[in-house]
Order: sequence, then C-alpha cells, then structure tokens
Amino acid sequence: MNNEKIPLQVWILTLAAFAIGTAEFVIAGILPQVANALSITEGQAGYLISAYALAIVFGGPILTIYLAKFNKKRVLTGLMVLFILGNLLSAFAPDYNILFASRVITGLVQGPFYGIGAVVATNLVSERMAGRAVGQMFAGLTLANVLGVPGGTWIGLQFGWHTTFITVAALGLIAMLFILAVIKSDGHGEAKDIKTQLQAFKNPMLLASLAITVFAWSGFMTLYGYIAPIAMHITGFGEHAVTWILVIVGIGLIIGNTLGGRSSDSNLQKASLYWAIAMIISLVLVGLALDNKILFVAAAFLFGIASFANVPAMQLRVMNHGGEGQELAATANISAFNLANAFGGFLGGMVLDSHFGAGMIPYAAIAVPVIGLLFIYSTNKRELRQQPSNH
Repeated sequence: MNNEKIPLQVWILTLAAFAIGTAEFVIAGILPQVANALSITEGQAGYLISAYALAIVFGGPILTIYLAKFNKKRVLTGLMVLFILGNLLSAFAPDYNILFASRVITGLVQGPFYGIGAVVATNLVSERMAGRAVGQMFAGLTLANVLGVPGGTWIGLQFGWHTTFITVAALGLIAMLFILAVIKSDGHGEAKDIKTQLQAFKNPMLLASLAITVFAWSGFMTLYGYIAPIAMHITGFGEHAVTWILVIVGIGLIIGNTLGGRSSDSNLQKASLYWAIAMIISLVLVGLALDNKILFVAAAFLFGIASFANVPAMQLRVMNHGGEGQELAATANISAFNLANAFGGFLGGMVLDSHFGAGMIPYAAIAVPVIGLLFIYSTNKRELRQQPSNH
C-alpha cells in the first residue's frame, strides 16, 4: 500500500485556494446586501462576479507566463499580498466603481496562484501522488463553495458585507504567513519554455476541449450567481435561508466532483456527454420547482451534483490534449471556466434586471450549454476516430 502522505505545504496551498475561491464566489450569497448598500440593481451586483472572472481569464495566462521564471515562494507570497490588499479594498469600497476595480485586482491572483501552486504541489510529492496533490489543492476551491460562500454569507448577514471581505483577507493573511514559514524557496520545477507550451495550442482538439469548457460550463454561474435573489424574490425564502441553501448546493458540488472524477476515469467521452445533459436537465428542474420551497432546494441540490460532475471531465480532456504545454493548457482551462463564469454573471444579471425577472434565469441558463453539448458530441466522435482499437 502507498503510505505516502500529502505534505503540510500542499495543505497550505489548499487553504490559500480556499480563500481565493471564497473571494470569487461569495458575492453570490451577499448580492442582495451589496446591491442595497450601494443602491445598484442586483444584476449590477452580479457583474462583480463577472469582473473577477474576467480578470482571471485575461490576467491568468499572461501573469502565469511572466511569473514562471521567478522564485516560486516569492511569487506565491506576492500574489497573496495582492489578494489581501484587493479584499481590503473591497471591504472599504465607498462606491460601486471602486468595488468593481477591487474585484478585478483580486481576480488577477487566481490564475497564476492555481497554475504555479499546482506545479509547486506536484514537486512536493512523488510522481504517482501528483494527481492527488493537485486534486487536494483544488479541493480548496470546492470547499470554498461548501463552507466559504455560506460562511461568508452568514458573516455578511450578522455583521455586514464589509466584514465578509475582511474575513477573506484575514484567511489570505494566514495562508501567506504559512507560505512564508513552510514552503522552501529552492526546488523549482522549471516550466517548459513558452514557445513549446504555445505549440500545444495548434492542436485543434485542445481548442475544442477549451471550447467545451466555455460553452458547457456557462449555465453554472448563470444560476449559482443569482441563487439568493431567486430564492428570496421568487420562492419566498427569507435572506437567512440563503446561507443553508448554499450549504446544500455546496454538498451537491462535492458529491458531483467525486462522481464526475470516477466516471471520467472509467469513460471520459460518456461521462462528459451524460453529465452535460444532466446539468441541463437540472436547470430545467430548478425552473419548474421555483414555486415550491422543498422542491426548489432539492432541484438546487441536484444542480450542484450535476454541474460539478462536469469539472473533472473538462479538466482531464484539456490535459489529455495539452501535449507539451500542460501547465499553460491547465491555466487556459481555468480561463475557460471563468470566461463561462463571466458570461453567466452577465447573462443572469441581464435577465434579473429585465422584465422577465429572476424566475427566467434557470431557463436562460440552458441556452449556451446546449451549444456545448454539440461540441462534446462532435469532439467525442473525433476522439473515437483517432483512437485505434487499442483498448
């Protein structure tokens, strides 16, 4: 049996990933409060998710390429400093524009932190543990949805939304101090040279895989980002109920992530197609259940399972076609997820502020994933053609 344990350093990266993930998604829980406090529409408050996501999309790959040549410990520490400052700026933002800008600043941290952190994590363990070490770090992102977002929502309801951002900054500070204390500054797994990495993007299958992530994932944030206004205005929950609804969805995300990982390992093409269909069905179910509190929560739970079950398949497919450029491909896939998040944030916000209102959001969320389904279908066919019967 393999007794190798995941080292402390990887757990610290998990904590940092948890803080960063919470910063990205916590707006979903405190959205009505932020909208109230700044006298903006809830749709505009939702655009704060899109601002963060777009910063990841464009900042991630550029910063990852630029920072790859520096001392990894210093880079990770510097990124956490930027993260702390960005969240403090969010906490004390006097108006919408400054809050928007602070979200862009904080969002710049995520891509390079996950990209470089994943390299550091794999260098800390033996080859056969590499997948688990990266998985462990990304578990921080899943936990952010399960504990961080509901926790931040609860803090926001008890002490005001400013306190939520201060708390996230404090988590970042703890992670930064630990990084300074326990991550060694030597040990650089050198990233492959940029030209080699960029060559990978000539592969049409890699581009198709990234397109699948963008299209098929778009439905997630369209609904998740606006779950608070939907639950409050349409289903009739009080604002305090939002916290535990987010916990229930979060538990669904963990279950989905596990199911998705297992099914992708056994048959990537099937898993990818079926989970994408399941996510679309779950959105329809949420739409149909809006008038009944119990059914709404049950449908939101199923939505959590079905949506996060897509993540391992999307990630694995990109890695499979990444060739020599796996690091950049993985970072590009984080950008692809966040392009979908940004689009979902804008789409949900527009529908929410339109005369259709919150009740239309689950149906609007289906439009783009259906295109994703066509991409998955055609890519599956091409992959099966490319595989001689070696199985």
